[in-house]
Amino acid sequence: MAVVHFVLSLLAVVLLLTPSSRSSSTAAHDRSSGRKGNNHVNGVIGAIVDTSSRIGKEEIVAMEIAKEDLYHYQSQTLILHVKDSDQRKPLRAALAAMDLINTQQVQAILGPQTWEETALVADISTKNQVPIFSFADTTPEWATERWPFLLGASHDKFAQMRAVAAIVQSWNWHQVAVIHEDVGSWTNGVMPSLHAALREVGAEISQSIGLSSFSSLDSLSRELENLRREQCRVFVVHSSLPLAVRLFERAKEMKMMEKDYVWITTHHITSLVHSIDASVISSMQGIVGVKSYFSETGQRFRDFNQRFRKRFRRENPEEENNEPGIYAVQAYDAIWTIALALKGGSGRNQELLQKVLQIDFHGLSGKVQFKNHKMAPAQIFQIINVMGKSYRELGFWSSELGFSETIGENTTCNPSMNDMEQVLWPGGPRYTPRGWTEPTRAKPLQVGVPARSGYKEYVNVYHQSQNETSFDGLAIEVFKATVDRLPFYLPYEFVAFNEISYDNLVDQIRLKKFDAVVGDVAILASRYEHVEFSHPYSETGLMLIVPARSSNKAWSFIKPFTKSMWASITVITIYNGFVVWLIERHAHPELRGSMLHQIGIMLWLSFNTLFSLDGGKLHSNLSRMTMVVWLFVALVVIQTYTANLTSMLTVQKLEPTVTSVGELLKSNAVVGFCTGSFLKKYLVEVLRFPGENVKHYGSAEEYAQAFKNKEIAAAFIGTPLAKIFLAKYCKKFMKAGPTFNIGGFGFVRNISS
Repeated sequence: MAVVHFVLSLLAVVLLLTPSSRSSSTAAHDRSSGRKGNNHVNGVIGAIVDTSSRIGKEEIVAMEIAKEDLYHYQSQTLILHVKDSDQRKPLRAALAAMDLINTQQVQAILGPQTWEETALVADISTKNQVPIFSFADTTPEWATERWPFLLGASHDKFAQMRAVAAIVQSWNWHQVAVIHEDVGSWTNGVMPSLHAALREVGAEISQSIGLSSFSSLDSLSRELENLRREQCRVFVVHSSLPLAVRLFERAKEMKMMEKDYVWITTHHITSLVHSIDASVISSMQGIVGVKSYFSETGQRFRDFNQRFRKRFRRENPEEENNEPGIYAVQAYDAIWTIALALKGGSGRNQELLQKVLQIDFHGLSGKVQFKNHKMAPAQIFQIINVMGKSYRELGFWSSELGFSETIGENTTCNPSMNDMEQVLWPGGPRYTPRGWTEPTRAKPLQVGVPARSGYKEYVNVYHQSQNETSFDGLAIEVFKATVDRLPFYLPYEFVAFNEISYDNLVDQIRLKKFDAVVGDVAILASRYEHVEFSHPYSETGLMLIVPARSSNKAWSFIKPFTKSMWASITVITIYNGFVVWLIERHAHPELRGSMLHQIGIMLWLSFNTLFSLDGGKLHSNLSRMTMVVWLFVALVVIQTYTANLTSMLTVQKLEPTVTSVGELLKSNAVVGFCTGSFLKKYLVEVLRFPGENVKHYGSAEEYAQAFKNKEIAAAFIGTPLAKIFLAKYCKKFMKAGPTFNIGGFGFVRNISS
């Protein structure tokens, strides 16, 4: 660092010998008379700006107007020394800071515009305890700890990346290409913010291109050609205005400012769009931009605007437009901030810094208040659309409310731009671009398909001719429908895989022979090491299928009720007959006699009372009441029995020949399994079937034949395929036992893709 200061000191001498400073009339008077002759002066301020840029020109005029206002309204006289950073060169800015501190003895420094300049100037100003007001958008969190005299004088623009992401989300775009100026602070600060904001709305950066501010036309052409060859058509541009102008002029020549293209610009470009002349803006038609917002209402701004336009036109006749932008109002507010801190103080730098940190007022750029040495972040951005010779205001975006057409208490806000004014996209007419197109050099995905699946309903591979293979089935149709709904182009081609083993099929992805696999491929934990699966597109589980046999109808009449039910009915019937016999035996001679005769009569009466004994033959009211209760119960029993028996006889009942896995294991039965080598491992290692008792079959027909030939007693088939099998052979086979929990069918891809 000592070497750096030595070099800077030498260069400072050279700097002093060159006419590199620009000062206001007050500053010129100060240099001629010296500070001792200016006891009425309330402060000396330095500024480092790029005097050749539009930003620098606006800042100089705004600071001069701020000086005049301070003298008029606050009776404060400030001396302003302006130094040129020579097109934002960090070393030049550092030398300017040394001259301002050592020669002009400034109490504070405004600028510079970039973080690269700010870092060098902050090191110098902190060593001399001179506050520096940086207009750079990016200020790292650690910066103020290292340089306590560094103050961020511009509103943090990181929130604009959320505004960009909200625009992308509004039109359901899922991929964007980013073109940014290759500046360290922008790349390391803004790009991560944009990446995070896009991920929150389900989008991603498909490509990122860093351009130098000195990029040649050939270099711009190469990068744009690379973008044109890809499928993404949504471009976010984050760069300085001069680089953006060259970029858009070249893009127009390459016909990339036409139909289907989307260009979104950040505030570095959009906040200066008012300064672009007609010949340049013609190459930017249809651009949607995020612009830093400040209120243009109120008498104070109208007065500033009128004076700014008049003075800017006089001092910069080469500029076609004289409208003030965000950089002008920020510079105006910065001068006021320093002046208010100097007012009534000793003017010592440490005291000045503390007073600045306590400042709280409403300026032209918004609320001016410092927190952690930085201005509050910007929360509102304006959305504009470049068209014709200028631009039109579409509305606003705020971090809390989303999009709105106006700003105020009764503002109606929406999460999407769809309800705002219609956007005129590049090339017109007014329609929403889909954001992607078919790339000119796309390499299609190689999608493997099992050619030997036994279930053609899921995957059917057949050869129409020697050189033409067709693919259909549920899995193929689901995949095609999914690809058709993607918001981008995905080229692919199916490739038949003729081996039986599905493990080998999945392994082709690891071997880079296939990019994906589509078919009746089961989702298994053992396959997750090198590949990943989509969500299942079918049911999950494994069914036990066994032959069915018809139930025995010879005794079917007793099946509507259980044994305990039949016993209960018998007991109740006998009890009822006993009660009636007991009450009526004195009135009916035939109910009397020997004990054996009476028992027989009582049993006969128990069942006969339902059919032959009516109320007229009963002499006692007690027996009649008993019969009423019994007749009601009998009616319910008879109707229930009739309904159950009718249902059983109407619907043919099938019974499984085997009811559980345990029964198969005890009988040492041979079982079959469907396509998929993992099932054999599952049957042997999990369900404990002997390896020799497990056989493989590839289709429903093979299963049916194996059952017919008594080769197997049961079969284990995945739920989707089992339903197909049962649909074909519903009268001969049925499911038995519970469904075993295994993965369903899914699509497969490389875990790193």
